[in-house]
Amino acid sequence: MFTASKSILAGVVLCAATLAQAPRPMTLVDLIDLPQVSDPQLSPDGRQILFVKSEANWKADKRISHIWRIRTDGSDLTQMTSSADGENSPRWSPDGGSFAFISKRGTEPDAVAQVFVISATGGEARQLTSHPTAAQNIEWSPDGSLIYFRAADPKTDEEKAREKAKDDVFQFDENYQQQHLWSVLAAGKGEHRITHGDYSVLEYSLSEDGKKIVYHRAPTPQIEDTDQSEVWVMDAQGGDARQITHNHVQEAGAELSPDGSQVAFLSQANQKFDTYYNRKLFVAPSGGGEARVLMPDLPYEIEKASWSKDGKSIYFLANMGVHAELFQVPAQGGKPEQLTSGKHAIAGWSMSGKGNTHVYTAAEMSSPGEVWVLEGGAPRQVTSVFAQARKEFKLPRQERIEWKGADGATVEGLLYYPLDYVEGKRYPLAVQTHGGPQASDKYGLGGLQNYVPVLAAKGYFVLQPNYRGSTGYGDAFLRDMVGHYFKNAHLDVMTGVDHLIQMGLVDPDHMVKMGWSGGGHMTDKIITFTDRFKAASAGAGAADWISMYAQSDVRTYRTPWFGGTPWQKDAPIAAYWDNSPLKDVWKVKTPTIFLVGQNDVRVPMPQSVEMYRALKSNGIPTHLYVAPREPHGWQELRHVLFKMNVELDWFEKYAMNRPYTWEKAPTN
Repeated sequence: MFTASKSILAGVVLCAATLAQAPRPMTLVDLIDLPQVSDPQLSPDGRQILFVKSEANWKADKRISHIWRIRTDGSDLTQMTSSADGENSPRWSPDGGSFAFISKRGTEPDAVAQVFVISATGGEARQLTSHPTAAQNIEWSPDGSLIYFRAADPKTDEEKAREKAKDDVFQFDENYQQQHLWSVLAAGKGEHRITHGDYSVLEYSLSEDGKKIVYHRAPTPQIEDTDQSEVWVMDAQGGDARQITHNHVQEAGAELSPDGSQVAFLSQANQKFDTYYNRKLFVAPSGGGEARVLMPDLPYEIEKASWSKDGKSIYFLANMGVHAELFQVPAQGGKPEQLTSGKHAIAGWSMSGKGNTHVYTAAEMSSPGEVWVLEGGAPRQVTSVFAQARKEFKLPRQERIEWKGADGATVEGLLYYPLDYVEGKRYPLAVQTHGGPQASDKYGLGGLQNYVPVLAAKGYFVLQPNYRGSTGYGDAFLRDMVGHYFKNAHLDVMTGVDHLIQMGLVDPDHMVKMGWSGGGHMTDKIITFTDRFKAASAGAGAADWISMYAQSDVRTYRTPWFGGTPWQKDAPIAAYWDNSPLKDVWKVKTPTIFLVGQNDVRVPMPQSVEMYRALKSNGIPTHLYVAPREPHGWQELRHVLFKMNVELDWFEKYAMNRPYTWEKAPTN
């Protein structure tokens, strides 16, 4: 009797323990609270990695980042920094004995980010710079004596006096400070200015011997002027500057070959430097001469590239649509070799200082991105930051899916299944369109804007279509938007929806549409094109391309979309207006909310106001939510949580006819 009771009791305890450990659906707060790992940096000896881990701090109402160190075998995980405002950009010294980083420390209201150095074994960090403006983009000289950084020019005493007196009327679009290159002694304070002049240094990279610097030079730091930037090479002291490129297309990521004879860089252009193409890899002589595309027929977008240590090949990270992978190609051109493959999205890729060892983060459905190392053989996972989350949370099934567009072209996307999916049953659908539109949705857990695991927990399928205009699918696919924007893009979205309905997965009477930025443009278009969605949310979306052209801080991509500017003689106004959701806003029947940051300069608030007032005037259920202080991408945690809550409330009300309980922000 006693033995049997003991067995029963043991069974009850075991059952309770099993239930306690059973994975549960994620909440919105769970998702926000997930840490994020980025910027892994391999030590010169290849044995250790520094990386940045950011975590939600509800008291500060923002994410705060700290620098961590781990051995490449996954052992000895150590937090290296811990200041109140956080740290970023860890960079190993050439001897591996210390590392530099950037941090904003101090209680003064005008404190800005400075360069610090700390021993690789820990201890107290030394502040190297006392610059009047924020330091960024740090890089060590090969001998370890200097650390280079970029910083904006400080305001003059006259400008400061005028601001203090509130005599501060400014010239719109001309109230910027140029950005220049500096160095500081690694052994102690001693700043030295490298570049001077009425221009800005946007990016830079030192040669392997430290004698030359390749940099991107633009007339101003304004995003509007990046297409006027060019690649330059100078000596490490700032002299003998030579312009390498001469075009009207933005370049990025310039890097000198190990022998200093060539420069590799990226540009969204073809061989003629015509604009609006998938980003390609170019190589040019560092002394000047014609730049050539290394792989003109590569169907993917190149996100980053770096020379091998012997200079015989170039490694690059390619966006292949729903995934991103590492490749290697001979420096003279030829067929590239794919080095990685998987249902993941590689990011934050860099190489060791001495060998061809790669370190990167790889996002998967089970994590936003762990740190991995690749050296010769198979990739090896190093960190296990999300191991507990994988055990604690029930995550949706994720699949790559493809269908035919209205014109017969193949379109690809990602499909997330509802939790506890039952085959043969139809479910509601949330369609999420990515921004850009020069981008693509890739494998991973999804961003805070999308909260895929929470939608799946509420029984939704989630479709993320890489519609026409997305990168990673070849130039013809990308350039389908040139001349008209909404030619096939919105049809690709709807044919994807129809495909899921035909598969018997989706209930066509319970569908919602959402997206931010370019995804907001798409939502604005979709609600004027069809009334099949029961609810929608448009974040930072464009209403009228004519007014948007003038209001936004960038026009570079919009000019090729519509075949010219709206201000030129014989302007293509019809193309601008015909592609504007506002033109057909009278057709909208879908209850739609609009969200925008008050300080958004990319897709300014008036665009959302136009859509909101149009729907309100026409009697369509609508609201416009404006987040104070927020730029194009919202950052304050409570604003992010509000965005999620208000969308779910709206979707549940109009698409599902069921109540929704708002999640509250943690109190500590």
